[in-house]
Amino acid sequence: MATSNGTANGTSGDTLPIWINGKEHTTSTTFPVNSPSTSQIIYHSSSASLKDALSAVDAAEAAFPAWSKTKPIFRRNIFLRAADLLEQRLEEAARAQIEETGIPEGISKGFMVPTAVEGLRDTAGRIAGIMGAIPTAQADGTGAVVWKEPLGVNFGLAPWNAPFILGIRACMYAIAAGNTCVLKGSELSPKCFWIIGDVFHKAGLPAGVLNVIVHRPEDAAEITTAIINHKAVKKINFTGSTAIGRIISEQAGKALKPVLMELGGKASAIVLDDADIELAANECAAGAYMHAGQICMSTERILAHQSVLQPFTSALQSALAKVYPASSTAPTLVSSIGKKKNASLLDDAKSHGAQFLYPSDTSEHVDETSTYRMRPIIISGVTKEMQIYHTESFGPSVSLFPIGSAAEGIKIANDTQYGLSASVFSKDLARAMAVAKEIESGAVHINGMSVHDEPGLPHGGVKESGWGRFNADWGLEEFVRTKTVTYREGKVD
Repeated sequence: MATSNGTANGTSGDTLPIWINGKEHTTSTTFPVNSPSTSQIIYHSSSASLKDALSAVDAAEAAFPAWSKTKPIFRRNIFLRAADLLEQRLEEAARAQIEETGIPEGISKGFMVPTAVEGLRDTAGRIAGIMGAIPTAQADGTGAVVWKEPLGVNFGLAPWNAPFILGIRACMYAIAAGNTCVLKGSELSPKCFWIIGDVFHKAGLPAGVLNVIVHRPEDAAEITTAIINHKAVKKINFTGSTAIGRIISEQAGKALKPVLMELGGKASAIVLDDADIELAANECAAGAYMHAGQICMSTERILAHQSVLQPFTSALQSALAKVYPASSTAPTLVSSIGKKKNASLLDDAKSHGAQFLYPSDTSEHVDETSTYRMRPIIISGVTKEMQIYHTESFGPSVSLFPIGSAAEGIKIANDTQYGLSASVFSKDLARAMAVAKEIESGAVHINGMSVHDEPGLPHGGVKESGWGRFNADWGLEEFVRTKTVTYREGKVD
């Protein structure tokens, strides 16, 4: 599915290839790729077989000895070229993400792809900073050095909702640290993952260092299990749901292989009594409804102090009406499954007494004209008996809770198995910092929305939101191991 200039054209009838050992590979088995925006098939994608998947691991294993010995400047220059190439292909990359996932153009072009570009450049500048140590040995006449070495073949699994940010980081830190990689992308956005492979190879990445595969959903268990258990695979990183992350962790544990997991979330935003109401409302609306709420850091609970609840609710409704007026097209979910899940959660909440604050007519939350679209929702009166209290909706709804104190807000925010991101709104920074310290979360954003990820800051969760950290030096350290070497010192004649 490559045109003469090497970019995928995405027209009907083309078959998108996968990347194995530096070459595009078109398989005999394919699957259709639908656009949630149009409900139409936009092209077909190659589907890796078990044989293809193992070939990808073999290619990565064969490339590792040479790649692990490359100098930081060599790897840095490849990353910088990859960043330039992705930036030059901004329109193509953004269009692929829009077509495959239904993401609004402004978010894809203004945030998703540019953040991926910045991640490549940030990582390029950090490669030379991977350093060992020279500790003092205990006995006289002995010395020691500690080396940092790459692990080997890394297996990265990335989702569809932010394919350029999450797909690139699933392989970027491993490759930067001298590892090789098999990247398994989502079948919902295969063109985005094809572009990742194309950009790296055009930047000069040697064959086999990065292999990019996608496959039919029905082949997921067989292929994933086989790759995890391959003797050459030394580490697995996964970004996705907690349910799937649990399965992958169990398999990796049986094989005694380390994992890096960034999983689901149930982010809370605490609005204290001294908050800037307009700022809090706008940030909460953005955090809850960006990409139709299909982000692991999306705000799912807003905990507003009862003294500001009424003005905040009005401001939140106004903010939402500006972004998604009744006359506008409803936000797009990537699949009909997500829409059905959210409709079910809301129906359950309503049956147990929850109230719809926006829209006031509960029937308006379902767009009957599309199996992928759903209007934004604000509900109140949510209790622990309702499924939506505990379940990550991953959709365009948010639950509004009144709180009587910061301590009550902290208690509700922590009453979840998740802990990925959170927000606190207050004009008193010292007070907000004290609240942030008590929230069980990998990140807390003061006076900003819960959706926040930048290359220079560590990213990851606590509790069932995962463990380990992507980004910056923390991300690089995930993909190296230490080796201690001791020696007897020589004597000066």
